[in-house]
Amino acid sequence: MKPPFPAGTIDRFFPNTPHFFLSNFFPCTVQYDGVTYMTAEHAYQAAKTLDPTVRALIQAQSTPARAKSQGKNLVLRPDWDLIKFDIMEHLLEQKFANAVLTAKLLETGDAYLTEGNYWHDLVWGQCFCPRHNWEGANRLGGILMDIRATLWSQQHAR
Repeated sequence: MKPPFPAGTIDRFFPNTPHFFLSNFFPCTVQYDGVTYMTAEHAYQAAKTLDPTVRALIQAQSTPARAKSQGKNLVLRPDWDLIKFDIMEHLLEQKFANAVLTAKLLETGDAYLTEGNYWHDLVWGQCFCPRHNWEGANRLGGILMDIRATLWSQQHAR
């Protein structure tokens, strides 16, 4: 059973859906520590380590899923839990600085954004499996909605 989300909630960022652009797997160039990555997911996974060799390995992955897989098998930098949310925000601010993606994000209006998932991600999204029944902190959705609000304010301050 789905919790009472607001009308117009956007809860699917899957490939081949209208809102895939909200996913960290969506192709877009972002930079982290002076290196360009093909998706926010690649950059986020690389940021987990201070080892330049591992970062290069993650950057070279052909898909964001492969980059994510590489990011699961590394030694985390000691400050990771303190900085991971700020890094994600920084990467998404870059992503949505792109005029086309800015427009698409603003087109979501005031919709509640949540990365509905079935892979039990209770930090970045909300899991809709029967066991979790939409539990989750929805940190990704929160960051996206904050960026959208900032972009809207900037456009309407002119």
